[in-house]
Amino acid sequence: MSEAVRLVEIDLFRGIAILLMIIFHTVFDLAFYYNWPLDYLDGFWYYQGKASAVLFMLVSGVSSLLSRHPVRRGLTVFGTGLLITAATYFYSPAVYIRFGILHLLGVGMLAAPFFNQRSALLLIIAGTSIIAIGNGFSQITATTACLVPFGIKPPSFTSLDYYPLFPWLGIILYGMAAGRLLYPARQPLWPSLANHRSVRWLSWMGRRSLLIYLMHQPVILAILYIINP
Repeated sequence: MSEAVRLVEIDLFRGIAILLMIIFHTVFDLAFYYNWPLDYLDGFWYYQGKASAVLFMLVSGVSSLLSRHPVRRGLTVFGTGLLITAATYFYSPAVYIRFGILHLLGVGMLAAPFFNQRSALLLIIAGTSIIAIGNGFSQITATTACLVPFGIKPPSFTSLDYYPLFPWLGIILYGMAAGRLLYPARQPLWPSLANHRSVRWLSWMGRRSLLIYLMHQPVILAILYIINP
């Protein structure tokens, strides 16, 4: 989001999403690499991880609507997603990330100029349609991986992180609709938040979310290796 329209509550919610993500990935690493009996595919930890992702999508939708340079930001985020794809292919080729949350958020930002003049109602209708289509696509299998970004995948497809455009772009559009409804004048809803020490560190994390995203897994894995080599 442009500094000219930066809203402290958006940074706060993005910081909360980052914190939830770090917790979930710590649980994932303990289960996946160290065989701890933690079920990240079902139950509390699964929904905790999904809550983090959904919060990222909603905040990204709001930010993309208000940003002056969503395409530039989208290219950065999507390009970072491609780097993650390359890194995970080198590290875990069987489950590498082909279209994860960074790819999704990047595409959402790149699409923002098309959606930013649409009404909140139209954005909600479009988002709901994308979610419904995505639910249908999830029942379809393909013989190629070319349709993976759209939610149609081969039967044997696995990935460490997978958030296809259908249905998850719909959540980003919900975020854009929220931005349209909540920030018509691009002014903060809770300006006094900036004065609270208790939220400053989360806002700080929110302002550096992409850097933290890139760094947190190597840091977590290094710490776990030191504790339990």
